Amino acid sequence: MVDIASFSSQGGRDYNEDSVAVSDENDRQCVVVADGLGGHGGGKIASQKAADMIVQAFAPENGVNEAWIQSIFEGVNQAVLDGQTDSCQMKTTCVSLFVENNYALWAHLGDSRLYHFVDGRLDFCTTDHSVSQMAVLSGEITKAQIRFHEDRNRVLRAFGAEAKVKPDINGIRLDDGAFHAFLLCTDGFWEYVLEGEMEIDLGKVEAADVWLEYMIERLEKRVNGKNDNFTAAALFYMADA
Repeated sequence: MVDIASFSSQGGRDYNEDSVAVSDENDRQCVVVADGLGGHGGGKIASQKAADMIVQAFAPENGVNEAWIQSIFEGVNQAVLDGQTDSCQMKTTCVSLFVENNYALWAHLGDSRLYHFVDGRLDFCTTDHSVSQMAVLSGEITKAQIRFHEDRNRVLRAFGAEAKVKPDINGIRLDDGAFHAFLLCTDGFWEYVLEGEMEIDLGKVEAADVWLEYMIERLEKRVNGKNDNFTAAALFYMADA
């Protein structure tokens, strides 16, 4: 069983520089969420380029492994670098999920996150590449305090930031009989929805789109009309018996 849903909003900004792309074909799934940086529309170009290139690379049914992901990310990074100009140093964060043969691999750059829930409980969350995350690792603040840290928007890895790109890559088997739920989202989403609330809302639903609806309802009650773009995608997975 596979169920996928996605949502993206400009929030309180004049335009939406987030992008989301999904591929669900031939029992293979790919989900990409990207948060463009650079303003004046350049961030949207970068995030859309990343989402489109990754999904298109996934389509030909090449075997997905860490080397494949690294190669694809290098290609996207070069494409974003090639699109930069003196007036537009566009960049984008990215989090990607690939599922095939009862196995999931995910990779990320920056502070767009992947959350993995097993039977309704949070099992894993990616570690941000950000100045505020470094403050957590050094013991200056707690992980929960990232949401309010003055440097929370300063990312340390992104497509277009350096000549070389180094995503964090992780994976897990999905044929254990458990119910697996994945949430991919930009910082404009996770800043307003707490992990415990993600679990609570997950426990109420049977469909990915309804899970997103519950969490978006929470978010929209908390924003002040000046909030960042927010984007999320959810994938539910349970291996066939």
